[in-house]
Amino acid sequence: MKFWKMEGLGNDFVVVVGSYSFTTGEIAALCDRRKGVGADGVLVVSGGRDRVGMSYFNADGSEAEMCGNGLRCVARLAVDLGMTDRPEFSVDTPVGPRRVIVSLSEVTAELGPVTVGEQRRIGERDFHLVSVGNPHAVSWVDDLDGIRLAATGQALQDMFSEGINVEMARVDSPRRVSMRVWERGVGETSACGTGAVAAAAAGLAQGLTREKVDVRLVGGTAQVTLEGNTSWITGPARLVYRGEWPG
Repeated sequence: MKFWKMEGLGNDFVVVVGSYSFTTGEIAALCDRRKGVGADGVLVVSGGRDRVGMSYFNADGSEAEMCGNGLRCVARLAVDLGMTDRPEFSVDTPVGPRRVIVSLSEVTAELGPVTVGEQRRIGERDFHLVSVGNPHAVSWVDDLDGIRLAATGQALQDMFSEGINVEMARVDSPRRVSMRVWERGVGETSACGTGAVAAAAAGLAQGLTREKVDVRLVGGTAQVTLEGNTSWITGPARLVYRGEWPG
């Protein structure tokens, strides 16, 4: 099986093109960083000329509704493979079609509507529940280095039936946010596109940030734009290498 290893802001993926169906164990094996290719998840790309679709699976084999950095990587690969000859097109995702714009140095992807829900006190922290097609819990902190992100992220999984992505974020200015993220089914990752949008939306809803904000992640900085009833994220997406998985 041919695959492409891709990354966006350090969020890395095993990408396959075609009508593939994987078991949970097969996905976990691909994503294993010691015995497999190693990745945060697996992207399955489908479609033909000017018709691109994607499905995303976390490293533990669970399927996710959306992956922002994964969407940007799919867009880059679709252009590189000639699945489309247009720099702007739509990708079919489990939450509906999403527009993408591919340039030489970066990819912009539409992540759709964002819903900022209730604020909930969990333990010693306040979390803002946000949906970007997938669920997020955003908490504002002063010290990103001192937080116990893994323990907090794991603890929150038992409180939500479908699990939840957890963002610890700090407002540096109205146009800049710094963030660490714990992704359900994966653990702490270098970046999360939908998580960046969730943090930006929570900040905007509270009057802490503007409609356009840079979100600094462990793996780099993404630009988030919130406009009308949709959201966009811009950042790098690149091919790391090609390979073939036996079996």
